[in-house]
Amino acid sequence: MFQRLRQPWSDTRAERTLGAVSSIVLLLIAAMVAFVFAKAWPSFAHNGLHWFGSGGNVDKQLNDIFNSPADPKHYEYTLHAWPLIYATMLTTFIAVMLGLGFALFSAIFIVEFAPDGVRRVVQPVVRLLAAVPSVIYGLIGILVLAPFVGNHLESQGRKSSVAYVVQLSGTSLIVAVLILTVMITPIMIALIVDALESIPRGWKEGAAALGVNRMRAMWTVSVHAARPAIVAAMVLATARALGEAIMLSMVSGSVGFKPNPLDGITFFFEPLRPLAATIVDNAEGLSVKPFGQTIYAMAAVLLVSSFLLSFAGWAVKQPMKKYGVRV
Repeated sequence: MFQRLRQPWSDTRAERTLGAVSSIVLLLIAAMVAFVFAKAWPSFAHNGLHWFGSGGNVDKQLNDIFNSPADPKHYEYTLHAWPLIYATMLTTFIAVMLGLGFALFSAIFIVEFAPDGVRRVVQPVVRLLAAVPSVIYGLIGILVLAPFVGNHLESQGRKSSVAYVVQLSGTSLIVAVLILTVMITPIMIALIVDALESIPRGWKEGAAALGVNRMRAMWTVSVHAARPAIVAAMVLATARALGEAIMLSMVSGSVGFKPNPLDGITFFFEPLRPLAATIVDNAEGLSVKPFGQTIYAMAAVLLVSSFLLSFAGWAVKQPMKKYGVRV
């Protein structure tokens, strides 16, 4: 008996199936957003715009929320989360700017100047580093880098100068930024390398024929054409930095404090705690209703930040696509 051959899907059936799968994904995302904001609403409703402002000790405020009375009428919601928001923006911005510069020049070296043997080794290693779990970086930071900073870079005089405000112990802004930069840079290198390799060879050869040296040709032709990919790499790296929690919880100092640039060099050694790290540090309090709603409010802020980041990246790339590679 001959087995009847299975008929391939028609274009219409495939289109409807893929459309249904895409719709399910969108519905799941919408449901997640709605769930987070529904949980977070009481915290925002109580505080209004003051939720994003400063005032008081944010750690004490979180402790008061955690110890709220059992009576729902007397729940405590007061929170001024600016120190946590400031810490998130500060660590993310510095890490992304440092990582972008290093990633861009590293990608140029890999694509244009590295010998074939070096390139074959470096590219897989970069992708491997991008896949290393964040807790590994956190362990290196807390066991190696933080003790080094605390014992060799933070002098006793520096510690005494701010002892009445905050304790310096090694875990600090500089450690958080350095480890975060190491985490996000391989992502940017991998994406920028792929973009530079996709630039038509004839474009660079045309520039070289006009007497431009290799570096100049790479910078003015390839990097210029790869700008959409560079923006995409920045967006992806920034999104990871915004959502990084475990590593920052380990190395940032986990104190609701705003490092002050007016403190000079001491500014880099002051502790802080970003929003994502705050969520991890206080996850055990989710069973306390007002405290859980406050944690959901922090998650909602990160969710909106990621959306605005993605939209900004998309908007910036649009005018660049006319002259560059598409990403």
